[in-house]
Amino acid sequence: MTPPSLARPFPRRFWLGFLVLHVLALAVLGQFVREQMQPVDLPALHLDQGEKLHCVSYSPYYQPGQTPLDPSVRILREQIIADLKALAPLTACVRIYSVNQGLEQVPAVAQTLGLKVLLGAWIGMEADKNRIQIDTAVRLANEFPDTVKAVVVGNEVLLRREQTEAGLRAYIDEVRKRVKVPVTYADVWEFWTRHPDLASAVDFVTVHILPYWEDRPVAIEHALQHVTDVRALVVKQFSKPILIGETGWPSAGRQREAALPSRANQARYLREFIRKAHDEGWDYNFIEAIDQPWKRKLEGTVGGYWGILDTDLEPKFSWVAPVAEREGDRALIVAAVAGALVGALTCLAGVLKFGGRGRPLAVLAAASGGALAGAVMVLATEHAWVAYRNGLEWAVLTALGGAGALIPFLIALWAGCRPLTGGIAAWREGRSYIQCEIITRQLALVRFVVLFGAAAAALLLFADPRYRDFPTLLYAVPALSLACLAIFAPAWNRPGMEERCLAGIILLGGVGRWVSEPMNPEAILWASCCLVMALGGGLGKANQGEEGRQQPHR
Repeated sequence: MTPPSLARPFPRRFWLGFLVLHVLALAVLGQFVREQMQPVDLPALHLDQGEKLHCVSYSPYYQPGQTPLDPSVRILREQIIADLKALAPLTACVRIYSVNQGLEQVPAVAQTLGLKVLLGAWIGMEADKNRIQIDTAVRLANEFPDTVKAVVVGNEVLLRREQTEAGLRAYIDEVRKRVKVPVTYADVWEFWTRHPDLASAVDFVTVHILPYWEDRPVAIEHALQHVTDVRALVVKQFSKPILIGETGWPSAGRQREAALPSRANQARYLREFIRKAHDEGWDYNFIEAIDQPWKRKLEGTVGGYWGILDTDLEPKFSWVAPVAEREGDRALIVAAVAGALVGALTCLAGVLKFGGRGRPLAVLAAASGGALAGAVMVLATEHAWVAYRNGLEWAVLTALGGAGALIPFLIALWAGCRPLTGGIAAWREGRSYIQCEIITRQLALVRFVVLFGAAAAALLLFADPRYRDFPTLLYAVPALSLACLAIFAPAWNRPGMEERCLAGIILLGGVGRWVSEPMNPEAILWASCCLVMALGGGLGKANQGEEGRQQPHR
């Protein structure tokens, strides 16, 4: 890595280009935020008097530390009572997926609230655990026959390849012999069509239809039609009654091709689906009642945000009013203004530190870079609260985001750098030159760290993209700042071989991800960010013209 010598002033074209590009970026960001704040008109859902949702999936693991992946976790009865009381005004039924860790208390609580229960027995590969689930589910179904609507023996077991069809059928046949309520099995619709003979073992067929998770993700505009078509296909193939055992739409997370998770899209899907289902007489269950943060460990950000209620048991959207993605922009405005002030003051501090002459253009440019950094940091923080899952992610990604946001302020600090002229003040100038060289090396170090982080992100997203968010917010600010150096002041942008290699990885990873999802706006934005980052990291044309040959007099 060869850090450039910046002990001379940036050319005027650098500050002009820096200003123009950052102002344009701020304008684009402002338009994006304004669009998020615009309420989206959606068809209002007006249910008849006493009409409720048919059923919703209920998992009580939404508080800190609660996860079904930890066998020691047990949900208290008091929490289940509070949860089901919050759900009772919305739904006539709850679906649970297992009968351990406290969930075996659900039928008794549901009975007191007049709720029905789709009782799930979780079936996996371990026979001893399966036996406990089966015996407990049978006991509860026989103890609460008026509350347990049906027993669901296994959930997506064939999809996970944890049982053969014959092994699963044996469990289903056993439960049917031991209970008087209906018995079913639940899986994604494709696996039902691949195992049609299994329908003879159940009282009704429970299929999962999730437009977002399809192998070819479905845009919100076509989601309801997709469900309609798939349900019709399943009805045609099977003579048994059909329950849509899972359907829904996430409110946050990674976009998959045209399928965009958002609060407005979640509201639209649920409103449109409910109206269609009630008009057509479909039986259905939504996934899910309450957001489940623990699912982010398995499914990325999107896994935690399928709930109708948030983790405070508050509705995430209105059933009748327009829905906006963002409630306000005050924090963004404050951060942008604060960033602009810090950028301008940093530029002036550099002038005072190095004894150079301040230029209004440099101050304006530094303010624009600070404003963009401030606004993007707010958006990145919002995403962090939604997406980051553990202390390691918070530490590493926050450090990378902070390092990237630091780059425009470091550039602003060098506004006062000027050539050494000798003379009476040579000793002072020499000291300033050394200080400037030190900060120059700080830029080189920060640039390397950011490029390394971006290269790692690009590789991971290219190789394993399904459950990973696009980290564009972390790298947008440093990408633009470094690109300004490469385009408008190439003699100051001398990356070493290591940085050029990282830039190549970033470019290949970003473009490779886009090629796999060419119509995904988030993939396009990420590829664009990678292209700009690669340019700033050293893949741009190295201009070693007259400015590059100039050396300060020592």
